[in-house]
Amino acid sequence: MKIKYNAPVTLTFAFLSAAVLILDQTLLHGLTETWFAVGGRGSFSPGRLRSWVTLFTHAAGHAGWNHLVSNFSVILLIGPILELTYGSFSLLVMMLITALVTGALNALFFPAGLLGASGVVFMMILLASFTNFKRGEIPLTFILILVLYLGQEVMNFFRSDNISQFAHIAGGFCGSLFGFLRPARQAGMPPGLT
Repeated sequence: MKIKYNAPVTLTFAFLSAAVLILDQTLLHGLTETWFAVGGRGSFSPGRLRSWVTLFTHAAGHAGWNHLVSNFSVILLIGPILELTYGSFSLLVMMLITALVTGALNALFFPAGLLGASGVVFMMILLASFTNFKRGEIPLTFILILVLYLGQEVMNFFRSDNISQFAHIAGGFCGSLFGFLRPARQAGMPPGLT
């Protein structure tokens, strides 16, 4: 038996995020704050490359090992299934769109900065609830996940903490849209035929 790099997008994202944290904590102090965190309201400057880059890269920045492990324990569990179901390229596009949406909304509306993959986590959780449905149906798993996960985030939205429940809600919304707009390909069918 040999070890297989079975989910290239998921694994690369995990290794990249871990490398960013290691570099930030050892050789390049401030790396996360500078290149892997999107600023809050009023910080976006259209003329600065960094403002545009961090709209995407914030998903790979984490405040510490507990933050990274809590996000990637879910991503490493669900990501490979989603890559198999939707294809690596499609999942990458969905992750980039989710990062852009959560980063841009944060920069427009919220005073605090944003870093971490939790928007992507919630996108994956909601998207996973669509892996076994047909057009014209609403999966009961989607409804239950929506109530359990996003319902909890709406309730937590009014608490004072350093967690961006809005990024969770926005990520879940992205996953819901992707699930409805791009049904999973059927098992055994090549990508593009569903």
